[in-house]
Amino acid sequence: MNIILGVTGGIAAYKAPELVRQLVKAGHEVRVVMTHSSQQFVTPLALQTVSMHSVRSELFDPQAESAMDHIELARWAELVLIAPATAHCIAQLSAGMAGNLLTTLCLASAAPLLLAPAMNQQMWQHPATQENCSRLLDRGVQFIGPAEGDQACGETGPGRMSEPVDIVAVVTEASLNITC
Repeated sequence: MNIILGVTGGIAAYKAPELVRQLVKAGHEVRVVMTHSSQQFVTPLALQTVSMHSVRSELFDPQAESAMDHIELARWAELVLIAPATAHCIAQLSAGMAGNLLTTLCLASAAPLLLAPAMNQQMWQHPATQENCSRLLDRGVQFIGPAEGDQACGETGPGRMSEPVDIVAVVTEASLNITC
C-alpha cells in the first residue's frame, strides 16, 4: 500500500524511523512528510534512509512544485498516517487548515486518514482537543491510541503515541479493507 507518513513536532517523533522501518518491512511503500517542528526531534536524513525516498517538508518547493507535486503526492497515497499527531496538528485538521505541506496533503487526498496522537496527558484531555477529535471522528478519521503511561514530561496518563508495532497492526488491518 502507498502510505504517506506525516511526522509532526512532538517528542514521540523519535519513534518515526522505527515506524517507517516496520511499515516497509510489512511491504508498504512509504513517503515521509515532515513539519518543520518535527525536524527538531528527528532528521529528514534518518527518515530518508529507512524509507528509501526523499523526505518532503516544504509546500513551496520550486523543484518539486513545478508539476503540482503536492497534488500528485496526495493522489499517490492510499493511506495517510500521521504519527505523532500533535494537538496542534489535530486542531489544524479539525479546522480544515492547510498551512503546510502535511495539512495541505490531508485536504487534497481522498485516502483514509489515520492519526496516532501524542501529547501531554492534560493536553489530550483538554476539552478543545477532545472536541477537535470528535469533529475528526465524525468526518471518518480513525485514531490509533493514544496509549497510557509514562510521558517525557514526567507525568503519567493518556497521551503517549502508540508503539510502532501497534500502529503497523492497525495499518495492516486497514490495508485489508481498502480497495483501489
